Amino acid sequence: MRPFFKTWLTICLLMPLAAHATNREQRLPNVNGYTPKSHVSAPSSKNKQTAKKSVQLSDNSKLVPPMASKESSNVLSRAVNVLGTPYRWGGSSPSKGFDCSGLVKYAFNDATFDLPRTSNAMASGHGEKVDRKDLKPGDLIFFNIKSRRVNHVAIYLGNDRFIHAPRRGKSVSIDTLKKPYWENHYVVAKRVMPKEKNTLQVVQR
Repeated sequence: MRPFFKTWLTICLLMPLAAHATNREQRLPNVNGYTPKSHVSAPSSKNKQTAKKSVQLSDNSKLVPPMASKESSNVLSRAVNVLGTPYRWGGSSPSKGFDCSGLVKYAFNDATFDLPRTSNAMASGHGEKVDRKDLKPGDLIFFNIKSRRVNHVAIYLGNDRFIHAPRRGKSVSIDTLKKPYWENHYVVAKRVMPKEKNTLQVVQR
């Protein structure tokens, strides 16, 4: 066989293989990790979780009413940012869960005063009594559930909505006072947020 013919035959056989390899390489990212713009990679599970958390935090921030004072906004932000945390009796942190008064204690953690640990104690000796029609964001609302005395507390959000840790098997959630169940078990509301810093300074003297 002539050398020229041999070379020509070899080229004819190898060209399809080379073309296939070239096409395959164009569909793969480069060695340095750069992926061509035409290639859209699926987001990793970690990125999905981060994006989901960012969206959730963004959505939660919309739940804090704009008319709330700075201090009450901080309280409400801490509360709505733990929406979905499971109920746990005696719990007072996102990692361990919350009961109703534990959620309130956590939300008011940065406030300039310390609240009692139980809902009944919070209702008995702290804050100023507020009529239901005068409720403001950050006020505490108290209920008696299967009892004659206060045994449940929630944080008022505005527009008849409140945030609380309901009971076993549930998680931190938002509910409304318009529901007959909560209307029937409503007891009292208290305003525990200080009015002004100057007022606190006079009391401390």
